[in-house]
This record gives sequence, structure tokens and C-alpha cells, in this order.
Amino acid sequence: MDEYEKWEQDCKRIRSSNNKLLLEFGTALKKDGLSEKTIDKHLNNVDFYINEYLLYDDAREPQDGIHAISMFLGYWFIKKAMWSSTESIKSNASSLKKFYGFLLEKGMIDNESYVELKQTIKDEMSEWLATMERYEDPEIEDMEDVWRF
Repeated sequence: MDEYEKWEQDCKRIRSSNNKLLLEFGTALKKDGLSEKTIDKHLNNVDFYINEYLLYDDAREPQDGIHAISMFLGYWFIKKAMWSSTESIKSNASSLKKFYGFLLEKGMIDNESYVELKQTIKDEMSEWLATMERYEDPEIEDMEDVWRF
């Protein structure tokens, strides 16, 4: 089996597992009293993260993707998601915090990683939003002026 076939096989296995996790997450959100609209938004956001981004270059499980949020919201999401906006970045951050809180309760991640995730979101949100604004600014022609790594 070549590397591509192995990656495809791993992604298929992970997607199947992710779909079960998303069902459980949806049930947990419902128990928390969230509206169907809010639940759908969280599920769509998390689904895109775990089934698109985390499987884009490598076959990463959700628990292994907890440290990838900065690259996702600060770069990849802005470039790859046609619907990216400052509001959708905030929405995704909220959904991912809820999802990883859910994984913490399930014992799939440790508290230290969860605390780091929340701190990353707090510390980097303003830069992600500024990057999004630069990306949408028609006055900026040189993409190097958008991405300030």
C-alpha cells in the first residue's frame, strides 16, 4: 500500500469515528439547552475543522488537532473557506472551545491542553480578525502584507 492509499484509509477510519463524536457532541449540546440553530452552527463548524482541516494534509484525530487552531483560524480558514469572515472566525473559535470542552469531559484530552486552547484563542483572536480584515481589504495588493507570520 502506498502512502496515499494509507492516508485515504486513515481518513476514512477517522471520519467514521468523527461522525460518531459529532452525534455525541450534538446530544450534549441539546442537553445543555441550546437551540437547534445554535447546535447546527457548532456542529457545522466542528465538522469542517475535524473532517476537512485536520484531514487536509495529514490524517489527524480531533484530540491531536487541539494545538492546530492557530494555523486554522489565522490562515487556513481565511484562505480556504469562501464564507470566512470576522464573525465566522469568532463563531468557529466558540464552537471549537465547546467541542474540546466536550472532549475533555470524555477524557480524550487533558486539562492542560484545553487551558492552552482557550489561552491561544484569547491571545490570538485579535490578530486573526486583523488578518481577516487585511485579507478582505481591496487596497492591499501584496499578499505578504496580509500574512504577518
